[in-house]
Parts: sequence; C-alpha cells; structure tokens
Amino acid sequence: MTPLPLKTLHHRSEGPATGPALLLGPSLGTSTSLWDAVAPELASAFRTVRWDLPGHGGSSAGLIGTETSVGELGELVLALADSLGLDRFHYAGVSLGGAVGLWLAAHHPERIDRLAVVCSSAHFGPPGPWRERAALVRESGTGPVAASAPARWFAPGSGHPGLVDDLLRADPEAYAACCDALAVLDLRADLPAISAPTLVVAGRLDPVTPPEHAREIADGVPGAALTELANASHLAPADRPGAVLGALREHFAAPGPGAGAAVRREVLGDDHVDRAQTRTTAFTARFQDFITRYAWGEVWTDPTLSRRERSLVTLTALVAHGHLDELALHVRAALRNGLTPEEIGAVLLQAGVYCGVPAANAAFATAQRVLAEDREI
Repeated sequence: MTPLPLKTLHHRSEGPATGPALLLGPSLGTSTSLWDAVAPELASAFRTVRWDLPGHGGSSAGLIGTETSVGELGELVLALADSLGLDRFHYAGVSLGGAVGLWLAAHHPERIDRLAVVCSSAHFGPPGPWRERAALVRESGTGPVAASAPARWFAPGSGHPGLVDDLLRADPEAYAACCDALAVLDLRADLPAISAPTLVVAGRLDPVTPPEHAREIADGVPGAALTELANASHLAPADRPGAVLGALREHFAAPGPGAGAAVRREVLGDDHVDRAQTRTTAFTARFQDFITRYAWGEVWTDPTLSRRERSLVTLTALVAHGHLDELALHVRAALRNGLTPEEIGAVLLQAGVYCGVPAANAAFATAQRVLAEDREI
C-alpha cells in the first residue's frame, strides 16, 4: 500500500472502489462515528469517505496551527481527495463539515458534483461566543463543553454517549482553533456562486443552527432544495438517521425502484418484463416489487461488478441449481450484456466441471436452443 502524505486527514472508506465518490464531513467535536448509522447504507451505492477534523478522531492536531480557517480545512479535504485519486466527488457535511462543503462548492466548483449541507450555516453568529469557547477549552480542556453538548446536539430523549466521548478526546488546541475559524466565518456573499445541485437539511429542534440558518443558505444558493426534519436537533445523522439517509439517497441519486425497473428492462428485455407485469396479481405484486427494488435496483446496479461479470455469475448459479427456464432467460440477457456465444459456452463448460456433467448437458441443450432462436445458430 502506498503511504499517504503526512498532511492527510484521517479517513474511513467504504463501498465499491469504482462507485461515485461521496465525502462525508463531521461536525465540530465529533469524528467519523457521526455517520455510523448512515454511511454503511450509502456505501451500497457510493464510495463513501468519512474524514476527521484535525485533532479529532484519528486526525493529527498538527494538521493545523493555532489559527485556521474553513478555507484551510477545505484545502485539507482537497488534499485527501487528491491522495485518493478523486478529481470530482459528491459532498455532504454536518455543521462545520457543512460549512467546509459550502466553501469547496464556492471556491472549487470544478471538484464538487452535488452538495448536501446538514444542520449548518454560512455564518455561525457573532464572534464573541466562539472566542469565549476557544478560550475556555484552551484553559480547561474540552470537559466543560462536553458536559453541555447533549443539550445542543440531541433531541430530548435521544442520547449518543459515544459522540460525547469523541468531544472529550478531541485535542483542546485543535478544537479551539476550529472555534476561532467559526468566529470569523461568513460565506453568505459566496452562496450565489455555488453551481452544484445543493440540498440543505435542517433539524427543527436544532439550537445551534436553527432552521432559519438553513433557509438562508437555501435562499442564497441558486436552485437549492430545503428539507426540515421533525424531532431532529443539531446532529441529525444521529437523531434521525433514516430521514437523513433518505434525503441523501434521493439528492445524490442513489439507485432505487425506478433505476431497478430500467435495468431489468435493459438486461431481460421489454417483452419479458411486460409479460411479467401483465401476469402480476395482488398475490404476486409484493414479490415483483421486491425483485425490482432489491435484485435489480440494488444488486444489478452496484458498480462493483460489470453487467458482463454479473451475467457470468448468474449463468453459473442457474446451472448449479438446474433452473433451466431462468437459464434460458439469462442466456438472452448475457447476449445483451455483451457476451459472445463462445464465452457463454465456456461458462457452461466451466460450470460442468464443478456442477457435474448432467447439469452441464441440460444447460448446453437449453443454451443451444436459445442461441439458435436468437442468433440463428
């Protein structure tokens, strides 16, 4: 493995290496664990990369000095993306991580495909309170702010002690430097320059960045969409992970039922799908919906394997289980996915070695009939 540059943010990558990249930014005081309930689900369709702020989680405090800016944090994110070979990427961030996303989209539009800003702001209020918090942490550590964090971070009745532990473990000087960056942050004049399709998510119970902050961003970014989440406070991915996941999936266009229906037609053909839909009854409707959403909307759309490769796997599995009607269907699908008759024959021969001669004999007979019908062989 090639060592990463010394000045690289700690990060955690999940999902297919060939999938569209989605960087996930944290809030002040948390780590990659903020996304624990959301990132694994996003990783079914995206190459997700969660990163830690300097002095938080696994990132070195030495990545920033005693004074920093949101722009400097943005440059660290770009350096991380460069180290991973990502020229362009989607981005979603919470609070300070969301502000980093706004800065990236405004100052480096060539790098951002789509942007989501979660419980964040273009201007986090007057500098005084942030300067005071920075001074407190430099003098007494993060303990005092950790004690009051649950009231700021979570909806009543919701608790995530692991996130508070992240704050207790944060480097005081790095945390204070981030507070100083928020004290001087004002991206409001930059919002009209953002061209990336943008989603703004607000928690209706958020006391740190109330919904009016989200509305200001949505009003300032051309064409931005706004979603407000009930029963969500400042750390919405922890409070309402399902709602955040749904909003991000829709915004970043993760494959869903519509994509599944399209892929099913592309692979199996319109005639087959039309017949299946015509035969659908109230008894079979849920099953048809299931295979469209799961088999075609999630598995066949996963970019880890190509459609050719999926046809190879599917043919082998059908031979092994003796599903000859399905095999005939997928021989035709394999032709649509670019396999030649010679390659299909090689797959059946390989399957015969491991599944047995009788299985291969039946498979060759089925495939030859289909190839003769479809290609006049």
